[in-house]
Amino acid sequence: MSDQGGEEGPRPWADLMVEAARNAQRLQAAAAQTRDDDLDIPDPGVVARTLFDVAERAARNPAALYAAQANLAADFARLVDATTRRFSGEAADPVAAPDADDRRFRDAAWSEDPAFDFVKQAYLLVGRWLDAAVAETPGLEEGAKRRARFYLRQYVDALAPTNFPATNPEAVRRAAETGGESLLRGFGTMLDDLERGGGELAPRTTDETPFKLGETIAATPGVVVARTDLAELIQYAPSTARVDTAPVLIVPPWINKFYVLDLRPENSFVKWLVESGKTVFVLSWVNPDETLRHKDFEDYMSEGPIAALETIADITGERAIDAIGYCLGGTLLAATLAYRAAMGEAPVRSATFLTTMLDFAEPGDLGVFIDEEQLAVLEAHMAKHGYLDGRHMARVFSLMRDRDMIWSVYVNNYLLGRAPRAFDLLYWNDDVTRMPEMMQRFYLRGMYLENRLARPGGLTLRGRAIDLGRIDTPAVFVSAIDDHIAPWTSTYAGARLLDAPTRFILAESGHIAGIVNPPGPRTKYGWYDNPAAPRAMDAAAWLEGAV
Repeated sequence: MSDQGGEEGPRPWADLMVEAARNAQRLQAAAAQTRDDDLDIPDPGVVARTLFDVAERAARNPAALYAAQANLAADFARLVDATTRRFSGEAADPVAAPDADDRRFRDAAWSEDPAFDFVKQAYLLVGRWLDAAVAETPGLEEGAKRRARFYLRQYVDALAPTNFPATNPEAVRRAAETGGESLLRGFGTMLDDLERGGGELAPRTTDETPFKLGETIAATPGVVVARTDLAELIQYAPSTARVDTAPVLIVPPWINKFYVLDLRPENSFVKWLVESGKTVFVLSWVNPDETLRHKDFEDYMSEGPIAALETIADITGERAIDAIGYCLGGTLLAATLAYRAAMGEAPVRSATFLTTMLDFAEPGDLGVFIDEEQLAVLEAHMAKHGYLDGRHMARVFSLMRDRDMIWSVYVNNYLLGRAPRAFDLLYWNDDVTRMPEMMQRFYLRGMYLENRLARPGGLTLRGRAIDLGRIDTPAVFVSAIDDHIAPWTSTYAGARLLDAPTRFILAESGHIAGIVNPPGPRTKYGWYDNPAAPRAMDAAAWLEGAV
């Protein structure tokens, strides 16, 4: 829908009706489109079988089921009594309150209006009852229980009263103020997103118009100095008279584009480095198609950091290089350092791992999507196409934080009829890339399913068995306390694998915002620091002693 205005007041009713009819025609056309994709994540069959297994096991213990239902009925009786008293003008304590970090019910009407308060509490009671019923299902294997609770949460979050125009007080208020135009505008935006997604809803999470690559984002001047089949190496020259002799190599993840650490000038880590006298090199991974389906993790190591380190040494004459790996790029960097140690080659001067997992024993909610059944579905899809489209990984990450990444966008864009605001992190997050078949097969099986990198000799690269325990390069791990992609306790477990002077720092916020957080007056989040070596204590003890 081209019109993103409408803040000036309601339009004539006849105009709204004409536009509504036009939108109905567009909806018919959008619904008739056929998807060009044959993969759903999570797989509907896997979800159905998991939840059916839970229901079947729960039915075998009817006494517990009846007791749980009796408890729910008692809670609803208390809620009805409290609501009745509130309608009579009396005060009443809530029966169910949202969690402190649940931002869906921030509008004052959810607490002040007894009707909306009843809807909110009834929803919370049922959602928590369902989650507890799954959590307490006897005989359910822990992995299956985690998957079932995750899948059920998706349904419960989708059915939240905040997601419906009649039960969202802010949407009701805004519709009244705009004469219904906010809902019509939101419906038009939904149609735009359906058409853009080829029949699949593809919501815009950010306003993309202010961002132009090389101008307003990823604008630090650099030049490509080397290429392989899988990557380009970009060099950024220092902008100071005094130059630090040790160059910096940044290895970003290949799920997104290279510029995560070079967003806007005011929060660009690359810009900060060159202004600090550093010569900086960044790997920019290609967006592979089916012709690169054979490229695997070993190729990414050879044509990525290994080739980059050799090129940097040739250009600068320096072999004392400070290396930085972000997320998946950090996993690759650690594997590279372990391989170099196995070869007896000179290490880098230092290694910094940003939100990096090396031990995948506890991958958090990502583990919900990785088991033999789901990998078989995924591998069949990749065998057909030669790669995994980045949209699928983006969908997984969004499901892991569905309230913030899916439903808050749904409410803002469609129910309130507002345009998304410009946000550089979300612009980068939407700029996804594909992953070649063989690399993705190896990564999901070798790392997540089998956790081979964490085992000494568990992984062989270029004919050499590697061991992270042989890495003696001084290292720093920077993780984020609210990271849903690389849980900080898991990144901490990885930090304990290195036989090197290692420091761990825990930032506030999440996977991206916890790292892209510039120093000085623009700092938005703090961090926890504890100089004790990770090998000396577990994660809980480290955090307890951190400042």
